[in-house]
Formats: sequence, structure tokens, C-alpha cells
Amino acid sequence: MSQQSSFFGHPIGLRTLFLTEMWERMSYYGMRGIMVLFMTAGLTGSNPGLTFSAVEANAIYGAYIGLVYFMVVPGGWLADNIFGYQKAVLLGAIIIAIGHYTLAIPFEQTFFLGLLFVILGTGLLKGNISAIVGKMYDNNDSMRDAGYTIFYMSINIGSVLGFLICGWLGENIGWHWGFGAAGIGMTFGVYQFVKYRHLLGSAGAEPNEMDPDRRKRLLSYFYVAVGIIAIAVLLALLGVFDIDPVIFASSYAYFLVIVAGLYFLYLFLLAGLDPSEKKNLLLLFFLFIGAAAFWSGFDQSGGSLTIFARDFTDLNLFGFELPISWMNLANPIFVVIFAPVFAGIWTNLAIRNLDPSLPMKFAIGLLFMCLSFILMVYAVNAAMQYGQVGIQWLLITYLLHTWGELALSPIGLSAFSRYAPKKYAGQMFGLWFTASAIGGVLAGLLGGEATGEGLESMTPIFSFMIKYYLVIGVILALLSFVIKPAEKESAN
Repeated sequence: MSQQSSFFGHPIGLRTLFLTEMWERMSYYGMRGIMVLFMTAGLTGSNPGLTFSAVEANAIYGAYIGLVYFMVVPGGWLADNIFGYQKAVLLGAIIIAIGHYTLAIPFEQTFFLGLLFVILGTGLLKGNISAIVGKMYDNNDSMRDAGYTIFYMSINIGSVLGFLICGWLGENIGWHWGFGAAGIGMTFGVYQFVKYRHLLGSAGAEPNEMDPDRRKRLLSYFYVAVGIIAIAVLLALLGVFDIDPVIFASSYAYFLVIVAGLYFLYLFLLAGLDPSEKKNLLLLFFLFIGAAAFWSGFDQSGGSLTIFARDFTDLNLFGFELPISWMNLANPIFVVIFAPVFAGIWTNLAIRNLDPSLPMKFAIGLLFMCLSFILMVYAVNAAMQYGQVGIQWLLITYLLHTWGELALSPIGLSAFSRYAPKKYAGQMFGLWFTASAIGGVLAGLLGGEATGEGLESMTPIFSFMIKYYLVIGVILALLSFVIKPAEKESAN
């Protein structure tokens, strides 16, 4: 591979995917960083927003994250069977841009309509762009994990841009300026994907082979589903029925768990997988549980930890008052710093035949999350005593979150790419992101409980999270000695 045809020694198409993902994450995290702040800003003051309580705002935030990542499942199905991965990514990027521009219109109804567009567009883009990364490598290519780690850095570069630009504009100029900036960022992503799509070659260009008549029938079902969603959304926006955000989020969490469980059972019992594929599916199931637990704590950054930063943290740094949303910058900056370190650690351990198994890496990630909430319990106690705490408490918390993320998330992406049954590649990426959906909804519900009564309600919720991270981490560590990937790996 010549230097001109490679991207840091990887297939040149990785550059197209890297930049598309960077701009998409800029728009996603930029908006998410100010979402709860906007919903709880109230109608008075120099920068008015909506009037939701902290409990309601956290529930909406959690449901939004859950819907964003769950829609990756039908998005993967559409890519597998109708559009192909490349067309699905492009269509999703366009819909996301429309969503953020809709959010920039200053009405409560357009806020929720914009969220819906972002949800649907992300469902088409997020899992499928990750699947294309895997399709640029042979199944046994040792560069695959490093490729996903490089790709993962694009997420964090994009989120740095989002928090910086959208956060500052939203808090200092007006919330809808921040939302509009997210739309401009996604527009850049659409432009560069269209211009450099040819670098991807045939990777993910076509859907699975299928009888044309059957494909036409599936497409008609898709149009019917879109029509039903559009009617339901219109009725909700017109106020025909009200939705309690807490009840919706709680019900949605149960729905996601049931759907994920049934889908794993379907794949295991009815999908015609061979014994090797079933063994790998069992491994992916346990990784799924660990990932869902991890994200329920990680996604507190946009909910309970943002409220803790706003109400109980001294954000003055060298005489400059940091925007509240800028606290979220810590994680992506730490990822950019430490991603090469973790990639180097795994590579060097592999050379020495000491590379931890997949469940063990997940257990390490959960241990870091456990330590972060131990620290937050001390931070809450200090805030109860002194009224406010310094930003170092949140910075160290986000550092521990980052180390956990690097031990778990890029490894999970690579595992689902490598061990997913070939016929279900897009849908398995959707299932991986369903773990993020479950974690996101739980984050909103737990964050609402944690902030419902201020500091007094934070300690018991954070203490509970410490215990369940410890238990799940220990179980995964023990399973690492029992569950191994099958010798015969499923091809992509």
C-alpha cells in the first residue's frame, strides 16, 4: 500500500469515514452538551429556554439517547436489505443536518421535531458507518483493532469541536445559535462524504443479495412505517395526546431490554447459525450486558454531572468563567491523548501473548467506572459541606470515564465487527448500539433520581451504581476464563 493510498497506514477510505464521523459527532455532542441546560433554563433571565424540572429533563435526555441508538437497529436492517451501507450513511447525514436546523427554530414544538430528525438520521448513519470500517479489512487483519481505535478518535475530535462551538454559542449568545452551529457542522460532513465517497470503493456499497420483488415489498413496508411515525409525531406536536417523560423513559427501558433479549434468542435459535457462530454470539451477548451497564454511568456527563457542574462546581479557571457545557470537553480531550496509549498497550501485550480477553477488557472498563463514582460520592459530600467544589473533582471523574471507555468501547466495536454472523453484520452493529440505548435511558432515569432532591439524592444513587459496576465487572472477569471466541471466526 503506497503512502498516497493510505491513511496512517490504513485503507484510504478510512479518511472519508473518519471525517464524516467527526462532523456527525460534532453536531451530536454539541447539541447534547446544551440539551439539559436548555430544557431547565426557564423563561426568565438573559438566555431563556424551556421549563422542565431536572427529573423531567433527565428523562427526556435519556429517552433521546435511547432512541438515537436503538434506531441503529432498523438503520442496520435498511442498510443490509435495501440501501447498502454507503447510501444509508449519506441519507442519515442529510436527515441529521435537517434535524439540527429544525432545532435552531425557537419553538418548543420544533425542539422535539428536530430531536426526531436527529434520532432517525443517526439511526441510518451511526451503525452503518462503523460497519463500513470493518468491511475495509480482511477478517483476520491484525490492523483491524488499530483501525477502529483511529476511527474512534474521530468521534472525540468531533465532540471537542461540538462542545467548544455549540456550547459557547448556546450559553453565551442563545441556545438556538448552538443548535444551528450543529447543523452547519453536519453540513460539512455531508459535503465531504459526497466528495470523497469514491475512496470507499465497493466497501458497503450494495445491500445483501435478494430477490428484486422481495426487496420492493420490504421497501413498501418501510414507507408504511415512516408514514405511521409521521402521523404519530404530528398528533403529538398538535397536542392530541400528552407524554409523561419519566413514564415514557421507564417503559422504553423495559421495551429495549425485551427487544434485545428476544433478538439474541432469535439469532441463537432460529437464524440458522453454525456452532462457531453461536459460540461467538454468546460472547457478544455478555459484552452487550457489560456495555449497557457502562453507558448508564458514562452518559451521566450530559445529565446529572452537568447539573452538578452548574449548581455545585466552581467553574472559575484563572479568572475565566468556563461555560458549563465545556466540562464535557474533558472526556474527548482525554480520549485523543490516551487512545494511542491504549492502542499501544494492547499491541505490546499481544506481541507478548498477554493481551487480555474481551470480557476482561470490559471488566477493566467497568472497574474504572466504579472508581469514578466512588470519587463522585466524595465530591457530593464535599459540596454538601462547602456549597461548591473545584473542577478537579469532575476532571478526575471524566479521566476515569475515559480510561474505562478506551478499555471497552473501541474493543466492543471491533468485536461486533469481527464476530458478528456475516448475514447480520449491519443488524449486529445495531444490537451493539442498542446497548448504548439501554445505557442512555438508564442514565436519564438514574440521573433524574440523583438530581431530584439536589445533593441529598445524589449519594444513594451513585453508591448504588458503584455496587452494580463492581458486581458486573467481577462476573465478566470470571467469564473471561470460560468464554472464548470460536476458532472459526465469522467472515465479513
